[in-house]
Parts: sequence; C-alpha cells; structure tokens
Amino acid sequence: MKRLALASGDWSLDFATARVVADGCAAALLGEATCLSWYDAERDYEAPAGATECHQGCPTRGYLDYAANRGATLLVEVDGGRFVFCYRAIGEFV
Repeated sequence: MKRLALASGDWSLDFATARVVADGCAAALLGEATCLSWYDAERDYEAPAGATECHQGCPTRGYLDYAANRGATLLVEVDGGRFVFCYRAIGEFV
C-alpha cells in the first residue's frame, strides 16, 4: 500500500475535515475510490469498529490489516497518524 503523508500545519483539522481532504487526495491519485478503513487517534475510534481488538499483540493494527486484505492501495496519513484513511479504487471492484 502506498502512503501519502499530509501535515495540516496551522489548520488543525478535525476528523471530518481531514476525511474530506483525504477523500480528495484519493480521488486525485486513484480516480473514483472508496475508503475501506480509517482511524481517529484523538478519539481512538476506528472503522471497521473493533478491528484492532482482534489483533491484540500483532504488529499490524486491525484497521490496516482489514484494508490491506481487501485490496487497499493508498494510505493517507494526516499529522503523523492523528487520522489515517485507507483507500481502494472503485474501478478495481468491477
């Protein structure tokens, strides 16, 4: 999975705004894309919910493993992992 690291600098993005920015980056790089998983470190929330609970003691977080096993090709990391989004091009589903 390719990684795109973004730094919000003085903007101090919240989750919703970071998601819009990440979605835009994914669209620019992959075309039409879907977000397979995400992580919000500030609230310690992830989607799919509970994915990391199944990976206790594993070196890979559950939301990353979930996306990788479903063909994610892009990881957008905002502010050093404060928010993480994993994407796959929709064209790959067809």
